[in-house]
Amino acid sequence: MNLVFDLGGVVLRWQPDDFLARLLPARAADRAAARALGAAVFQGFGGEWREFDRGTVEPGPLAERIASRTGLDVDEVRTLIEAIPHELQPIPETVALIERLQAAGHRLFFLSNMPVPYARHLESTHAVLGRFERGVFSSRVGLLKPDAEMFEHAAAHFGLAPQQLVMIDDIETNVAAARRAGWGGVLFEDAALCEAELQRQGLERR
Repeated sequence: MNLVFDLGGVVLRWQPDDFLARLLPARAADRAAARALGAAVFQGFGGEWREFDRGTVEPGPLAERIASRTGLDVDEVRTLIEAIPHELQPIPETVALIERLQAAGHRLFFLSNMPVPYARHLESTHAVLGRFERGVFSSRVGLLKPDAEMFEHAAAHFGLAPQQLVMIDDIETNVAAARRAGWGGVLFEDAALCEAELQRQGLERR
């Protein structure tokens, strides 16, 4: 199988409620406050953050826009933006799954909505990215999941037809978009469930 992994929330830890509670405890004193803060800052990774992922907004202007919109201090927002790449640590269970899949002969790729500075940090920091043959970061191509153009670009970049690819993502809209583009799809919940579903799909394909 030709497997395409999302990074944040799949290969790399991303739990924004816990992250915000640790980083800005005065603003996220409990789970509800942390969730509300995340919703305000990230807007479901739409708005300004979507353009950050696309590569059209730099961290400085992003911090100013978010601070202006949310009422947060701009220094707090800068701290948040700068802390995120360090929060994106490999998930051991997913890394082990990737190693098993690679050893079994599956081809592995990644497709991630990721701003330029974060992409640079991840490439220079985490050896797990070396397990992938090729990858696409949104900010380097000016395209984003779940837009159809992103899946078209990625398939061409990987040199494979859409029906030869399976997207593994923790966001349901991205999995649905991959399927609309002709790919297979697996909604990631954890590594064990993902492996079971891949085994099921592999058996079906045979």
